[in-house]
Amino acid sequence: MRIAVSTETNAGLDAPVAGHFGRCPFFTLIDLEAEQIQTVQAVSNPFFPNHEPGQVPGFIHAQGAHVMLTGGMGGRAVTFFEQYGIQPVTGASGTVRQ
Repeated sequence: MRIAVSTETNAGLDAPVAGHFGRCPFFTLIDLEAEQIQTVQAVSNPFFPNHEPGQVPGFIHAQGAHVMLTGGMGGRAVTFFEQYGIQPVTGASGTVRQ
């Protein structure tokens, strides 16, 4: 399973979670196998700081993510992620590790 986390920096597991998925400078991608972290990779958000509706969900889908973890997102974004089969999860804070 691959989880994408919206982050403020490219510091991997120590990166602070961004408050909004579309306005974050980075995404931290975490690959899990049997609930164990296998790989951690930070990628730049190609649509930072401005994005159009649907661009970021499409980018996250292209990264192979199954879950999008973030501080917040609107209902329209939730719909886009769900159309790609990606589970949106909001309310995250702290660091990726936390």
